[in-house]
Order: sequence, then structure tokens, then C-alpha cells
Amino acid sequence: MRQRSLIAITAALAAGALTLTACGSRDDDGGSDSGNGGSKGTTVVIGVDAPLTGDLSSLGLGIKNSADLAARTANKQEFVKGVTFEVQALDDQGQPSAGQQNAAKFVANKDVLGVVGPLNSSVGESMQKVFDSAKLVEVSPANTGPSLTQGPDWRTKKVRPYTSYFRTATTDAIQGPFAAQYVFNKAKKTKVFVIDDKKTYGAGLAGTFTDEFKKLGGKVVGTEHINPDTKDFSSVATKVKNSGADVVYYGGEYPQAGPLSKQIKDAGAKIPLVGGDGIKDDTFIKLAGPQSTGDLSTSVGAPVEELDSAKKFVEDYKAAGYKEDYAAYGGYSYDSAWAVIEAVKKVVEDNGGKLPSDARSKVTEAMQNVSFDGVTGKVSFDEFGDATNKQLTVYAVKNGAFEAVDSGTYTG
Repeated sequence: MRQRSLIAITAALAAGALTLTACGSRDDDGGSDSGNGGSKGTTVVIGVDAPLTGDLSSLGLGIKNSADLAARTANKQEFVKGVTFEVQALDDQGQPSAGQQNAAKFVANKDVLGVVGPLNSSVGESMQKVFDSAKLVEVSPANTGPSLTQGPDWRTKKVRPYTSYFRTATTDAIQGPFAAQYVFNKAKKTKVFVIDDKKTYGAGLAGTFTDEFKKLGGKVVGTEHINPDTKDFSSVATKVKNSGADVVYYGGEYPQAGPLSKQIKDAGAKIPLVGGDGIKDDTFIKLAGPQSTGDLSTSVGAPVEELDSAKKFVEDYKAAGYKEDYAAYGGYSYDSAWAVIEAVKKVVEDNGGKLPSDARSKVTEAMQNVSFDGVTGKVSFDEFGDATNKQLTVYAVKNGAFEAVDSGTYTG
């Protein structure tokens, strides 16, 4: 913890409560303080849960930094009078059990009025009930599993399980079919081998892709599940080669997708691997090697670099000096944090400029009607807590980088 001056402590005690003064330094627990250097008043903590270490850390650190930037911006603008926002970031390593423990830690900190994250849908599942029981709002910039907002039977009957859960990313109910339409109609691939990692995100995405691909007239020539804890996919690669597939669809994330793509090509199947937003990271290309040229990924929204609404975010992120890139979910993470900030603003203004004693439940209620022009476009939520922005983009690996090649929305 950072030390406070005797003057600051004295002033806070005189006011009847100890106020944290944010100065942008890093806490021992991996969190960061996102302040304006000396504002006084009430401190509101925005929790961030993401994989800050391990294979998925390049995405997780982008989530943390982008949420931190939102808090810094709000403080600099004094967006909510009398409120200083700080960020507390906890590492879930992409593991549901760690995410659930982190959720309990956030709930225990009475200053936390909203949480941004997590990255993984399976981790999101483990946190929802903990947050909902505490009436603590959660806004994920990356979860795409449809059941999180629409219930386990979402294909036939949509029922929202938790009113405290929201997300700024669109769902796999749209992303999977969108990818299938591109692969079949535009890439002209008709025979697919489908592979997934058996996790909530990967299996769900592979399932929605498969359903649409078959509906379009495509043929599934093989399916396989992999163990995400291994990197030897030689037996699967041989099955792909022998299947006659002209494309592979993988439901999962880049730590496995990269080696899988490389080993499929090495086995003699010179066909593209297609995946969802979970593989859209430069690390995929490093792991897959030069033969990854032509591999495809869908991702939520439009490329941040091409959005007029994101220009200031990109400039401010660079100016802030973060060591890591904002990565695939930076814009959505900033917007998720800003949604929390907007909800806090509404609650404070409705209560005469102060936070009410039941601030958590009030912030959760206010989130449903939050609407603003964000980094990624218009940010608002439907009756399930899902993002109303349902745009998607297809990226292809070209010259060692992901390049946008198509965009739009799923037309079912």
C-alpha cells in the first residue's frame, strides 16, 4: 500500500472518514490506483478481474489497463463530482475457481461498486451468483457465451439468470453463425472439421458455428475435442488431413489454436484454421508460425483503430505509457468501466450529490438504462443485459498480422 502524508490523513479524519487519494501508482496486490493526484471526497473502487499472468495475460492486461484509463479519465474530468475512482485488479489466470474467489474479495470490499471482467465465459459463470447475491454489478468486455445472459435453454426459451450481469461484447449466438456465413458464402469452403476445447466458450462457439454451417449446406467431415492443457495435437492433425476438410473451425483460445494450426499444416493439410475472438491476438500468429497466413478469426465489433469514436482512446492509451497493448478487448473494457462510472454518476445525482447507503443495488439498477457514445460506438443494454451493438469483424492473417477483411452483423 502507498504511504499517505500526515496532512492527508489528518484532513480525512477531520472529515469523519479516511479518503484514499489516488496517484496512479501500483498496489502490491496487482491493482492500480487511477486518480487525478489529489481530489477529495468519496472513493469508488472499480474491480477488474482478468488473467493477468499465464497464457492469456496479453488479453487480460489490456483489459486491466483500459479500465484503468477510464477511471483516470473520469477523475481528470471530475466526471462525478465528489467521487474519485480507483481500480483494483485481481488475477484469475483464466480459471473459474480463481474467479469465484476474486468475486468474493470484491464483494468484501465495501468500496467496490462495480466490476469489469472477466475475459473467459467459464470464469464469468463462476462469478455471477456471488455478485448477484451481493447486488454488485458486473460488466464483461469479453464474455460471449449466450447462457450467461439468456439462460441454459437460450435456444428455445430465453430467461435472464442474473440481473447484475451485463456485457459490452456480443454473444456467440451471433458470432458463430456470422463466421459460418463468411466461411461458406465468401470463403467458399464447404467441408469443415470442427474442434473445440470443451470449455464453455469454445464448445458453445463451435456449436453455433456448426448449426449454421450445416443449415447453409456445408458438410461437417469430422469433429474432435482437445485437452487445453496440452500442446501436442499431432493425432488430431492427422485426422484433419485424412478427413478431406477444406477448412478447420476451432472453438477455443489462442494458446491452443496457434500450435493446433501449425501442426495441422505440418501434417500436410494446407487449409485455413478459423476461430472466434479468443484466437484474435498476435500471440496466435507467433505460435502458428508463417504458415498461419490465411487463417481467419472473427471478433466482436469493428477494429478499434478504424473507429472515429476510438481515436482519443488510442491516443490517451499511448500517452498513459502502459507497457502492454490494449489488445482485442481494450475498447470494450474502457466502455465497460465507463458504464460503471455512468451508473455511479446517475446514483450520486439522484441522491443529492452523495452515494446512498444502498449504492451497490442502486448502481445495478441504474446500469440497465445506461446509454452513451463509447469507444466502440453506442453503448447500451437490452432486457438480458446484452450489448445492443452486435457488429462483428472477420480478420485474416496477412504479412504476419491480423487484417480486417469483412464486417457486418449476422443475418439469421
